[in-house]
Order: sequence, then C-alpha cells, then structure tokens
Amino acid sequence: MRRPLLVACLLAALMRLAFAQPSTTAPPPAAAASAPLNRLDRVEVSGGPTANSRRRLSTASKIVIDREELDRLGDTVLGDVLRRLPGVTIGGRPGRGGDIRMRGLGSGFTQILVDGERAPAGFAVEDLPPDQVERIEIYRAPTAETGARAVGGTINIILREPLQKSDHEVRVSAGMDRREPQADFSWTRNLKLGNEPIGAVSINGGLRRRFNNIDSGTRITDVDTGQLIEQTTQVGTSQGRSANLNGNARLRWKLSDTLSLNLAPFFALSQNQGSSQTNAEGTRFRDNHGESDGRMHNLRLNISANYRPQPGETWDLRLARGRFKTTNNSHRNDQQTYAGLFTQRLQDDHNTAAEDQTSLGGKWSLKTAQEHQWVTGVESERSVRTQVRDTLVNGLPLPGLVKFGNLLASSNQRFATYTQDEWSPSKQWSVYAGIRYEQIETRADAAGALPETRNTSRVTSPLFHLLWKPEAYPKDQVRLSLTRSYRPPNLNDLIARPSINATYPEGPNYQTYADRAGNPDLKPELATGIDLSLEHWMPTGGIVSGTAFVRDIQSLIRNQVLLETVPWDSAPRWVSRPRNMQGARTMGLEFEVKARLDELWDDAPPELQLMLLRANVAVFTSSVRGITGSNNRLDQQPRGSLNFGLDHRWKALGQNFGSGFNFNFVPATAVQQTETLRRQETARRQFDAYLSWASGAVRDGINWRLSFANLLPQDAESRSEGVSTSSVTGHEVLTESWSRNKTFRVVNLRADMRF
Repeated sequence: MRRPLLVACLLAALMRLAFAQPSTTAPPPAAAASAPLNRLDRVEVSGGPTANSRRRLSTASKIVIDREELDRLGDTVLGDVLRRLPGVTIGGRPGRGGDIRMRGLGSGFTQILVDGERAPAGFAVEDLPPDQVERIEIYRAPTAETGARAVGGTINIILREPLQKSDHEVRVSAGMDRREPQADFSWTRNLKLGNEPIGAVSINGGLRRRFNNIDSGTRITDVDTGQLIEQTTQVGTSQGRSANLNGNARLRWKLSDTLSLNLAPFFALSQNQGSSQTNAEGTRFRDNHGESDGRMHNLRLNISANYRPQPGETWDLRLARGRFKTTNNSHRNDQQTYAGLFTQRLQDDHNTAAEDQTSLGGKWSLKTAQEHQWVTGVESERSVRTQVRDTLVNGLPLPGLVKFGNLLASSNQRFATYTQDEWSPSKQWSVYAGIRYEQIETRADAAGALPETRNTSRVTSPLFHLLWKPEAYPKDQVRLSLTRSYRPPNLNDLIARPSINATYPEGPNYQTYADRAGNPDLKPELATGIDLSLEHWMPTGGIVSGTAFVRDIQSLIRNQVLLETVPWDSAPRWVSRPRNMQGARTMGLEFEVKARLDELWDDAPPELQLMLLRANVAVFTSSVRGITGSNNRLDQQPRGSLNFGLDHRWKALGQNFGSGFNFNFVPATAVQQTETLRRQETARRQFDAYLSWASGAVRDGINWRLSFANLLPQDAESRSEGVSTSSVTGHEVLTESWSRNKTFRVVNLRADMRF
C-alpha cells in the first residue's frame, strides 16, 4: 500500500512545484471566504439542492453523487464511480465495471432503479456511461416508495437533466486497455419550443476492444489412496470487440398552472464479437477455438403527468412501455490428434430472448402545515418473455435436451401498494414510517418434458427511519432504521430446464463440472434489518460518518451441487440448483471521511489546505446457518473494503488544474459454501490517478482530463476444493480447481466543451 501512496504524493508535489505561481499577497478574508476553491460544494445559479443538502436533509440514510463529482472523477464506467463508496465492491476486472455489491452482498441483493423505477429488462449498470447520468442516489436502507427488494441497499440512477449554464455539452474520449483502443463520445443539448425550455436530449456512443487471458485447471485425486485420477489445464486468450449507442431525453410541457406532462424516451443498442483460443492438457480435446457474436436493443418510453390541485398536494401518474431483445451465437471447435487419429467436436449455440414490459403507477403526495408529508401509491407491472435456445453438437441436437424443446415462454406480474409519512415534530427530530405490500407471480409455460412452472411471492414490509439532530451539537446527526426487505427468486432460478456442462456433456461428470438447473419451489429471501449511523458535518460541507448494520436473512437462496438421477442422462449427474437454506446473518461497520484537509488539520501547510480527502473503510462478517466452520460466509461477500484518495485544484499559467488519486483494496476471502466445498479468492487492489486542466472560461473553453485506472495491475486468483463421492469411480475424491485472471492498465484522455 505504501508504494502507490508514495508515487501519488510525489506526482502531486512535482505538479504543484512545476505549475504553481507564487503569491506574495494574501487575499482579503471576504474574498477568501467566497472563492470557489474554499468550498466543497459548487454553488449553482439555479439554486437547486446540492448533493450534500440532499444527503443531510434526508430522513433515510443515503449518499448522493452529483454531476460535478462525476465530472471530477471522470470514470468511463459507473462501476468505478460506485466502487469508491463505503461498503461497495464490484465484481469484474478493474476499469471494466461488473455487478455491484452493496455491503459485499452478491448479485440480486442490491436494487437498481433508473429515475426512481425498477431498471428495465436487460439493463446492466456497466452498459450505461457516466456521461448520461445526472446524479446517483445510494440508499443504505429501503423505503416504501423506492421498494423493499433491497437487502443490501438501493442505487437510484437519475438520467441527464437540462444543462444549467449552457445549451450544448460535447465530450470526446480515447484510450487504451492493455494496448487495445477505446473511444467514446457524448452530446447533450437543451431543447426549446420557441423561447421556452422544454427539456434536454443526451446521446452517447462507444467502440471498445478488449483482451483477456484464460488460465484455469482442475485436479482430482482419490482421498483414500492419494492417486491422481485426473488433471486438466486450459491456457489461452480471448479477444472481444463491441460497439454501443445510447440515448435518452427529458421533455416537459406545462399545460396549465396545475398540470404538466413529461416524456422520457430511452434507447440502448449494442453489438459484440469475440474469439478465443485455448490449449488444454488432460482433456479429451487439446485444441479449443471459439467464436461468438451478439446483438442487443433496449427501447423504453416513460410518460408521466403531474397534477397539483392545491399547494402541498400532488398527484402523479406514470405509464411505461419497453421492449428488450438480445441474440447470441457461439461456435466451438474442439480438436485432438493422437497417434495419427484426428477427432473433432463442433458445438453451435443460438440463444434469443425477447421481453415486452408494461408498467403503470400512481402516487398521491400531501404536505401539511403540521410538517407531515404523506405519500401513498400503487404500482403494477407485467412482462412477457420468450426464450429460444438451440444447441447442436456435430450438427445434431444433444439427445438429453431434445425432450425439453427449444422454446420457453414465461410471464411476470408484479403488484405493489404502499403508504408512508415523513414527520418533523421539531427541528431536532424527523420520523419516517411506511409499509409496503408487494406480490410477484412468475409463470413459465410447459415445454417438452418440463411441466408448467408457477411461483408466487407475497411480502409485507414495515419500514421505520429516525433522524435526530442534537440541539447541543448542531453539526451532528444520528440515524436509526428498522426495516424488512426481501429478494425474490429470479426467472433463471425457477425454471428447471437444464444447462449441460460442455466438458462432460454425457455420462458421469464431476462436482466441479456440474450441470445447472432451476428450482420452481423457491421461496423469497426475507431480511430484517437494523442500521445505526452517526454523522458529523463540517462548516464547508465535509463529513465524518460511521454506520453499523445487521441483516438477519431467512430462507437464504444458495446454489448447491448434489448428485442426482436426471431425466437428460442415463448416468447420475452432479447438478447445481438454487435451494432455500435455513438462513444467515450478516453485520458490518462502515466509516467515511470526506473533507478538506484544513477542516481536519488545523496546522495544515497552505499548499495542502484545499486538498479534498476521500477515505472510507468497511468491515463485514456473516454466518450461514446449517454450515459449520469459521468461513461459513455469504457467497461473494468479502471481509471488507478500503478506499483512500486525494483531490487537489489549483491555478497556474493561466489555466485551472486538478489532480488526484484513489487507492482501493479488498482483502482475500475464503467461503465455506457447503460442508465439503470451499472457495478462496485473493486480495484485489486498484490504484487510479488523473490530471485535468482547462483553458479559458468554463463555458467557452475546452476541459481536458487524463486518467489512469489500475496503474499497478495485479492478477486475480480464485481456488475451490471439495470432497465428494465420484459418480465415475464410486470413491471419495478431492476435487481442486483454480483460475487466474490478469488485469490491465486503462488510460483515457477526454475533452469536453460547453457552449
């Protein structure tokens, strides 16, 4: 850890000495107090709330990242923005995004919203560029209005709004990811009808090429004799190319003094191609070559009306219609030449998924003179999905899959109603109480040997939040939350249609080469949560905070690998299925400091006083009931996370400069997944830095930003081992598997201009 900090400090010191202009006179006190560099928050001409005010005044605990901070950080993927927050970790290689894990909890525990509504089908955070985002709101505990499907928390992504100080914003960037070129552009434009502003439109596109390594292996030994039964290794590379085009708009019409209409269209288009080449040892085929291609489109239109019959009362009606479609094709060519005999296996997979989604919602809000703010709403959503999957091996379908057919039709119906009240009985107290009822019904039509699937989840969630501002300590705040949240099983977890392992497609297989199938009898996971936060706010917007949380989860869903008699093969097969377990408990501590150094250090040198410190540390622990051992943790949950960064701005040579760095660290993790299966992951670290400069006025000049992600690349390794009874030999065997993923430096140069 010392090396990246030392490098960053030296870079900052050299840039400061090289560009800083000496000052012989000190500014007058009044000027110093009003200078932009002396404030943590930018003052907007519009008078809108700042990120800090949104966070400080909210009864429910949340963090807000506004457009100014997104510009300063300059990340190319949203995942890297979120990774710097306390308790947030990202699955995936550095600089490339990945699934978001709040409080270390794995996929599905974090709720993703777009403009306050559940993300449309097929939406992935890493596919949305930061240039299309106005701000990000992170809720640590659920509310009735935002939804209770948030065991880990909620991330609400607000798309771009009209520009405040200009009519156009253009950004162009180019970069390298392990010497592979990357390019992006974005354009945001205010729209007017005559002289009346009606909204804004934002368009973003990008081209990317990426390289990945393939390095994995498996070793199987007999427990009794120690004899090596099988050892396989795969070493190779893969390359990918992708192109994307995204756009969204916000259009507002004021039809009368009490009625307004809003339109928000959104689209996302992408296509990709990839290839891989591996050499395998110990397997049936030595040479493996693969090719793939895919296309995706996501279209959505939101229509909303806002009616204000009297001051303090609002009626909102929302209608949304969307369509998502993705097509993926892959071709795999496995070859082997032994003793002059050539063998070959060709596998072709074609997958298409299309989903139509319609949602309707209404909300009534009333703010009374007694400081009550009532909100009552109802939501309804229906989606219809069709999936087509074809698999051919040497031109013929797999015998075991023919009986299941290639078409799967499903539907999902969601209904929710809620009510909540926020009340401020005094300046020191704010109270929130709400309740939400939600029902989700998932159906899948019968397909071949698969029977009809029907699963219904019904959950009632009481929610309570308390904010206390001690009168004797006006800069301090205490928050308490008591909540009930849940996670419903997703469609793929429910559908029993199998996915057969490609390495051992027929006959007996091993535990680490298991088939996959769903479980239509899954129940939702229910979590009872307690959150306690203490915040200390500083005069210029800095904050020091600490949070403790507990989640007690019932009916935990976890994939378990068991030996089964299956309908798709005559031999017993190892199959991984999601199953409800007894439950689990997770708890943790999160600590955050975000402030200027002169707020934390009274005698800070003048050249350091205006530096912005960003630091946070989180510690997590969990225990899964029914599994013994010290590492019976929740899947994918690390032991914690650490972030440390500095930002500095100065003026020299007639230009405005900014520089900074961030160091992120996630410690190594070991998880006892079952009584006999254990998984380990090595520690992960990422060091990022940037330099920005601007010439001329902010409105008419060009702002440049040079950023470096993952400056000190470190390979990521994972390893698993388990003892099981072999379906091949009938003996107890120890199965060990491992993989190593290289990470790479990412360099990006961006220019943006407003006019």
